[in-house]
Amino acid sequence: MSLKTPLAIAVSAAVFLAGCSKQPEQVQSEQTQSVEKSSSDIANNPFFSEWNTPFGAPPFADIKTEHFLPAFEKAMAEHKNEIAAIINDERAADFDNTIAAMELAGSALTRVSRVFFNLTGTESNEQMQALQRQISPMLTRHSNEISMDVNLFKRVKAVYDKREGSGLNAEQKRLLERVYNGFVRTGANLTEQERAELATINERISALTTQFGQNSLNDSRAFKLVLDESDLDGLPKAQRDAAAATANAMDMPGKYVITLNRASVEPFLQFSSRRDLREKAFNGWAKRGDNDNEYDNKAILVEMVQLRAKRAQLLGYKHHSELVLSNSMASSPETAMELLMKVWTPAVAKAEQEREWLKEQMQAEGATHDLEPWDWRYYAEKVRKAKFDLNQGEIAEYFELENMLEAKFYVAEQLFGLKFVERSDVPVYNPVVRVWEVQDSAGNAIGLFFGDYYARSTKRSGAWMSAFRTQQKLSGDVKPIIINNMNLNKPAEGEATLMSFSDAVTLFHEFGHALHGLLSNVTYPTLSGTSVPRDWVEFPAQLYEHFIEQPEMLKKFARHYKTNEPMPAALLERIKQASNFNQGFATVEYTASALVDMAYHQMTEVKDLDVRAFEDKVLSDYGKPDEIIMRHRSTHFGHIFAGGYSSAYYAYMWSEILDADGFDAFLEAKNIFDKDTAKRLYDFIYSRGDTLDYFEAYEGFRGRRPTTDALLRNRGLN
Repeated sequence: MSLKTPLAIAVSAAVFLAGCSKQPEQVQSEQTQSVEKSSSDIANNPFFSEWNTPFGAPPFADIKTEHFLPAFEKAMAEHKNEIAAIINDERAADFDNTIAAMELAGSALTRVSRVFFNLTGTESNEQMQALQRQISPMLTRHSNEISMDVNLFKRVKAVYDKREGSGLNAEQKRLLERVYNGFVRTGANLTEQERAELATINERISALTTQFGQNSLNDSRAFKLVLDESDLDGLPKAQRDAAAATANAMDMPGKYVITLNRASVEPFLQFSSRRDLREKAFNGWAKRGDNDNEYDNKAILVEMVQLRAKRAQLLGYKHHSELVLSNSMASSPETAMELLMKVWTPAVAKAEQEREWLKEQMQAEGATHDLEPWDWRYYAEKVRKAKFDLNQGEIAEYFELENMLEAKFYVAEQLFGLKFVERSDVPVYNPVVRVWEVQDSAGNAIGLFFGDYYARSTKRSGAWMSAFRTQQKLSGDVKPIIINNMNLNKPAEGEATLMSFSDAVTLFHEFGHALHGLLSNVTYPTLSGTSVPRDWVEFPAQLYEHFIEQPEMLKKFARHYKTNEPMPAALLERIKQASNFNQGFATVEYTASALVDMAYHQMTEVKDLDVRAFEDKVLSDYGKPDEIIMRHRSTHFGHIFAGGYSSAYYAYMWSEILDADGFDAFLEAKNIFDKDTAKRLYDFIYSRGDTLDYFEAYEGFRGRRPTTDALLRNRGLN
């Protein structure tokens, strides 16, 4: 839903974070009863009182599972009353009594939604999953009732129609356009019968989205590769220790466990010399949601594709992709596909060259088997070592979590004058979560930052940024509470948390998103922080990645976890020389997923859709090498079937055009912390939310429109 009122934030959280849950107490058997009969009485429900905590952070210890349902029900009832008051206002509709009033309406619903859906992403169990399946359709029905209310839309349209000459400032005009277009895109101009049909479709998609995410999590949980010490050939000490710690956490002392958490399975595929075990791990990873069991996602995603196509056509669009991209920076599927193909063709050529290197390595070792997908990372690591004398296990010894946290904070201080003061008095939902107060250069608090870095069975996979509260000024100086999540392997007690270089880049990426939320400086909630299209929201995050790759940063923060010695200059040079190695593989893996996403969502008629055959047909037509699979196969492709990236997974590549070209501004200034460039970055990108046209914002920062030159150069594809 593009209508980013507090309601829409709550509903989009339900969609984006579908799939997991909170660390709960017991869910009461009466949880489906009305508020009056709920086992949690209103007087004791923390959602019905003020939070006397630092920064008004959620009091997690007081929040029980049984509090959520009555809190949602009461908050939705309050929101309906607030909307009714706007509709029934006898005054002529104007910006303040309609648009601004809508921004303020639903604040209680936003509060409970942000707590619930952030926690469902980190601390899942069966009871909370059941509650999520119940609440998500309720929110969708609530959203439909408001976004399709003809009388509310009449007031919005009245304000919109007289917007010229109304004395609105630029931010207010931007908000009015967002709200009006959001109503239109959610069916305000449809007939009553069409609106009823659209509401039914939306509710069904919401339920399917939740089920898809929960299936992905549960199918991943079901897999574990239990190993003995004799099965660990090739694994570096860090991976052995992580596998042992995982086994101990599962009450299997003396064993080693590989899970389908990316931080566990990818290093195993990279280093294990046991080809039979690599094949088992790879197939477990690739077939999540595609095991013809109770967690199978094939039928779910087919129905979602069908419903999305039907919804788009009901709204007057050719297909779902046209609907989605009409509200993006790219503006059309054709533009997005043009970008993907501009990258795909040289990426395939590069991957084919890399494949020959791998086969040469296999031949040199006397291997008689064919190169298969579960072999690629293993032999690529050998080629990397042979060509550049690089050992990823050795590199990881210089990327310790504490140093990398210090590094990302250091960059924020150099660019924006920020300071991060760790707080131990702020409530957290899990003991591993850490909290920092974020201060500006004058020492004034601008918000809170939560870091949740470790994988656990209750947590969905991947890495992401979200918020318990977003910045706005409409109802006072509301400071943001932002959270980053990752899935690093938790080491044994007393051991250091070592990261791959890729993990360090991801850490910086998510912190770029966090800064986009923390530095937001706008009036209206709808326009705050990261509330922008997918192909713009990734730009600030991906630009921030570049800083950890710079030699001066590596010299300062890439220090050996035991000796604290800086990374040797020779190793730094070899890393630089190898920076484009295996980029063909990485680009094909990513772009294959984006192409399949676009193919699903440009379908105008969906029937007899066989998921496996569809993937194979699409990618064989594009000439994908057989030895590389999609980074995210359809049945666990949470970005597009349990998140907000349907027909928008291309956005990471679109944003890479911006971030590669944008970071060149610092390089051209010959100072990666150049003050003038950093000020423009703050003024036009990080602080602006959605208050500027995206090309206008980019040109304000860069001085010109972006080009693809830096992207192709950085990936070694030019």
